[in-house]
Amino acid sequence: MEWVFNSYYTLIAATVVLLVGRLMVAKIKFLQDFNIPEPVAGGLVAAAILYALHAIYGVSFKFEKPLQDAFMLIFFTSIGLSADFSRLKAGGFPLVIFTAIVGSFIMVQNTVGVGLASLFGLDPLIGLITGSITLTGGHGTAGAWGPDFEKNFGLTGATGLGMAAATFGLVAGGLIGGPVARRLINKMGRKPLDEAAVKAQAAVYDDDDPGKSTDDLFEHPEQTRLITANSAVETLAMFAACLAFAEIMDGFDSEYLKPFYLDLPKFVWALFGGVILRNILTSVFKFNMFDRAIDVFGNASLSLFLAMALLNLKLWELTGLAGPVTVILLVQTVVMMLYATFVTYVLMGRNYDSAVLAAGHCGFGLGATPTAVANMQSVTERFGPSHKAFLIVPMVGAFFVDFINVFILTGFVNFLK
Repeated sequence: MEWVFNSYYTLIAATVVLLVGRLMVAKIKFLQDFNIPEPVAGGLVAAAILYALHAIYGVSFKFEKPLQDAFMLIFFTSIGLSADFSRLKAGGFPLVIFTAIVGSFIMVQNTVGVGLASLFGLDPLIGLITGSITLTGGHGTAGAWGPDFEKNFGLTGATGLGMAAATFGLVAGGLIGGPVARRLINKMGRKPLDEAAVKAQAAVYDDDDPGKSTDDLFEHPEQTRLITANSAVETLAMFAACLAFAEIMDGFDSEYLKPFYLDLPKFVWALFGGVILRNILTSVFKFNMFDRAIDVFGNASLSLFLAMALLNLKLWELTGLAGPVTVILLVQTVVMMLYATFVTYVLMGRNYDSAVLAAGHCGFGLGATPTAVANMQSVTERFGPSHKAFLIVPMVGAFFVDFINVFILTGFVNFLK
């Protein structure tokens, strides 16, 4: 028997998950100490309850995904709308270094996946599915490559396996990011913020002047942003324009660019549309962007997306994964932790910013950019802001990494076949 929840009930369930997660993080010291994001905490409890109901009564649950996909697109659009070219320039050389670190990790991830798959006697392509296709690429990339593997290489069940592996990565990325950063920060001797500092971080803005934007998208989600109805409507209009652009380009690249493996996920086009619109409005029309409204919509969408994604986590399907595949995914998780600790953290400077960057890398190296941002938020809320990390990770994790991943995967596929 399957219980189907339409979009309205899915939204209600997601908000309940977020409230439960917030209460858990506020009351449970373990979750605070390891910087577990609120949506991950509440979402895992919900997934466990649904699993218990399935095991006892044989009931499965289906939460409709249109809203989940919409919130994901809104989140990535908000990143694009915040990406002023002057900010990209401000990223400077660290942005280049971090991009190179991420590209190198994709190579490591696929090498580990292919090597272990071959060791277990599996098709080497399964190593790519349990590599950067699903872990760095996420559900969107899994959905794009899975049917191609099934059709062209006869790899039956590639899409289903990809979705299960991507779900595993989403959860694992949210679980390890905070603890990795916490360990690195403790080694520095940095102490958590005291109550006065936390209140200072959560400063309330006294007016709605867009010129007084804080330029710290996602960096301080706990701050109160005062916005007007007009600014909200203007912002929603920009989001709608970017989503329409993503819809058009998603159809265009699937028809004309797919033979060249440039069929990019729709969220990449949403982000790219935001970048284009932002810089045309500010550079050509001198439009004063209301970043605080973008911030509010982006943060709310991030939390709701993660909550809905974890509501759709079917633990009974993950338990059915073949033993070798489970081992590969667990090894990939350990490799991600080691790489973030000894490569990302070290090469980015061995400082607080690099520790936050390591948490972010764990998020999108195994899961998705929303998980990376949630990881960083959970760290900075406790230990203080990291403007550098919030400048670099969203752009690399949501934009550059997809282009790098496509080219590396194409090379691996051509080599293996």
